[in-house]
Amino acid sequence: MSATSNVNEVRIAATARLHLGFLDLDGGVGRKFGGLGLSLSEPRTRLTLTRSSDNRVEGAEASRAASLLARAQAALAPNARHRLVVHEAIPAHAGLGSGTQLALSVAAAVRRLEDLPADADGDAALLDRGARSGLGAGLFRLGGFVVDGGRGAAQRPPPVVCRLPFPEDWRILLVSDPKAEGLAGDGEREAFAQLPAFSAIKAGEACRRVLMQALPALVEHDIAAFGEAIFAIQSIMGDHFAPAQGGRHFASAAVESAVARLVAAGAVGPGQSSWGPTGFAFVASEAEACAIRDRLRPELEAQGLRVDIASGFSRGAKIDAAYARVA
Repeated sequence: MSATSNVNEVRIAATARLHLGFLDLDGGVGRKFGGLGLSLSEPRTRLTLTRSSDNRVEGAEASRAASLLARAQAALAPNARHRLVVHEAIPAHAGLGSGTQLALSVAAAVRRLEDLPADADGDAALLDRGARSGLGAGLFRLGGFVVDGGRGAAQRPPPVVCRLPFPEDWRILLVSDPKAEGLAGDGEREAFAQLPAFSAIKAGEACRRVLMQALPALVEHDIAAFGEAIFAIQSIMGDHFAPAQGGRHFASAAVESAVARLVAAGAVGPGQSSWGPTGFAFVASEAEACAIRDRLRPELEAQGLRVDIASGFSRGAKIDAAYARVA
């Protein structure tokens, strides 16, 4: 415990994210991966950290959270002990960034409680998050729509090179399949090792779509152009990752079919977040999102799928501290 800290409780809320695609899996110009992502209004990870005589971890993802807490303590506050309660957790292995947001939330809570400076990028490296992407740390800090510049030769997290607010009126339709899981851990590493080479032509097209279409479309609130850009990037990535997903662009065939139904109903920019299985598409308003969801929900729920509505979240994680009373 810091001798100067009078914080006795820290509460953190961090939101899920969509990973909308990589930019350059070849790295021929010195930087590899890169990517674009979006913070969502929900689902969320919420936790509370307080001081304690011994370590106690309760709530959702307790085992995972306990391991993260022990590692954060060892590096940041080796003599401290804490009680950690995870009130909500982003669903694991769904392509929504659950592991990174939980890790960064735990580390940020330890830092705030022990009066240490915030350092999301450092915490990502400390807790082995963001091996290929700077999106998790960037969105934790900033929210909104973020582009990261990929990994260079230096062993540091990929830098955020662009951050824009997401249009407040737009909505994201999310389709999830509780029966499926996206790749993670050793399975993800093995899949990357076995993927074919990624051409400079594909990388160039992905980068062009981001710089010359997706970003201007966000500034001008042009959802048609934004959707076209995301679909093009998702098509490039889907072709590349199909060998690791049973020959499909989506981990779940049921989600793939459902997302196609969203597009037929008027949504744009369809795709899969990271390794899935969560699929998504965009619409211009809450009313349009509700109309599409309500029309398709009975059929999709009969298939065991969920369809939810989220908005973009243009702020970073919320970190609140409660202070001890001074006598």
